[in-house]
Amino acid sequence: MGSPRSLTGPFIFLSFLPACLGMGRPLTHPMFANCLQDKFYSDCIACGDVTQLAYYNDILVGAIACRLESKGEGKAKLYIMTLGVLAPYRDLGVGTHLLEHSLRVAREDPNIEEAYLHVQTNNDGAIRFYGKHGFSIKEMIPNYYKRIDPPDCYILHKNLVVAVEGTDGAE
Repeated sequence: MGSPRSLTGPFIFLSFLPACLGMGRPLTHPMFANCLQDKFYSDCIACGDVTQLAYYNDILVGAIACRLESKGEGKAKLYIMTLGVLAPYRDLGVGTHLLEHSLRVAREDPNIEEAYLHVQTNNDGAIRFYGKHGFSIKEMIPNYYKRIDPPDCYILHKNLVVAVEGTDGAE
């Protein structure tokens, strides 16, 4: 496999704001089939700037959709519901841009301590991609998925709290 092509050209990255809903449901491509429920859209809006859409020449080519989950005591974790880039636009840095943006915005909120997602156990490309961005396998859940094979998933996890020098990061 060659080196990734560079992210050039008329790419536009937009936050998933309520105004995007005025365009209709922007995530209607089959790649985002799980994104068509009202709860999905309300979670994206509630999460603010961490959910983003990527356009190339006015065509939606990728998206990252996240939600915040409470950990109690005012703390939260970022759950990445989906990250996808259409096949012709992969290896251009679109997915990396989307993920890094979401993690950067989450780190700016001192109450968001971690990020995580579920990945099908045979999705080696996604596991490598997230591994390059500091995620690691936390656990495996058998029979997580009901309609796909294999049904097992990994939980990939990344700590967003930066340890202060001289400490181990634990409180």
